[in-house]
Amino acid sequence: MRVPQFFVGFGPTVFSRTRGETEFGIKAVPMGGFIRIVGMIPPAEEGESKRATRMRSFIAEVRGQALNDVRPGDEGRVFYAKPWWQRVIVMSAGPLHNLLLAIVFFAITLTAIGTNVITTQVRTVPACVVPANAQSIDQAAADDSDVCDIPIVSSGANAGNVCDLGDPDCALPVASPAARAGLRPGDVIVGVGGQSIDPDNHDSWTTVQQAIRNSPGRDLTLTIERDGDRRELTVTPIENTVLDADGGTLTAGYLGIGPLGGFARQSITELPSYFGTVVANSIDRLVEIPERVPQLFRAAFLGEERDENGPIGVVGVGRISGEVFSIADFSIAEKISFFLSLLASVNLVLFLFNLLPMYPLDGGHVAGALYEKTRSTVARWRGRPDPGPFDIARLMPAAYVVAGLFIALSGLLLVADIVNPITLQ
Repeated sequence: MRVPQFFVGFGPTVFSRTRGETEFGIKAVPMGGFIRIVGMIPPAEEGESKRATRMRSFIAEVRGQALNDVRPGDEGRVFYAKPWWQRVIVMSAGPLHNLLLAIVFFAITLTAIGTNVITTQVRTVPACVVPANAQSIDQAAADDSDVCDIPIVSSGANAGNVCDLGDPDCALPVASPAARAGLRPGDVIVGVGGQSIDPDNHDSWTTVQQAIRNSPGRDLTLTIERDGDRRELTVTPIENTVLDADGGTLTAGYLGIGPLGGFARQSITELPSYFGTVVANSIDRLVEIPERVPQLFRAAFLGEERDENGPIGVVGVGRISGEVFSIADFSIAEKISFFLSLLASVNLVLFLFNLLPMYPLDGGHVAGALYEKTRSTVARWRGRPDPGPFDIARLMPAAYVVAGLFIALSGLLLVADIVNPITLQ
């Protein structure tokens, strides 16, 4: 395929130089880049209606501009004339490059520098269990007392209300399962349910957490290290009602321990599971973007508090990066780890976003090539002639809509990141 232009950036040309048949250069707006390939849009199909409409005129104009790049001798080097699988390879190359960079950056971060992890070392062990809406919490905060010493109603419609000992259903809060079992701050959990775990592994705390959640009212064995010695403790998580992923509720075990954060290098064997978790979370965040746009609009123009888990733009990423690098408590390794993780995350999102089957994204071209192959295969099965290249020009109206939505979202993010930014504070 002939490539007349290879540019970094968009907008006016700052510098360019032609080598061979390709013009290489830099443009003024450093927001990505592009490679222009000759013949991205095929000629009009035979039998196409000539009846003039505004949409047909628009498509014909786009087609004409694309075909103006085709020179004598280019017939075998135009994009639309190449086999479908070659077009898929070409259009997948950019996103796959982003994926490769993401994997490399994550691998360096995990194995050579280290990453922030939630360790299995116990940071806190509450002495008692208090409902989240208990009146005693506010009272304890007001008079600087211990919430475990304030009696509350244990059940019924008034559960959680402060009461006087001796009243019906009035009692001191029950001891937390962790405190009853003898867990202490500083204990390191090295095994759960007979399964050994690495305290500094990136998913070890998740393993402990899931074991506790899956054991309401049942005994669970924890292996801990305390003062250099190993011992086993039997804990019995109590039943707790929590929200599920669909917004409903479910019963899960509650033990009452808080973990300590840490910073540690991981084994290269942990990269697949770590990367898989990041990919799954990234897909979830991309899917959530449309439903978060209204809140983003209100935060940008109506003064509503910004959703700290909502999308951010380039300005927001730069602001948070600056905050991280200005924090004196972070070590050089932690700052470098954050920077490489940020680069990896950006490349991963670009990979996922560009493979969306929407024109003019790369995924739209890939989808068009796959559709063309499917259409050709079905025609061959039916004994009919090959329909030929898929006319991508017909998707140009949709392409302008997609591009318009993307520009609008980028502008909205820019405004929100300036007037109502997300910060580490």
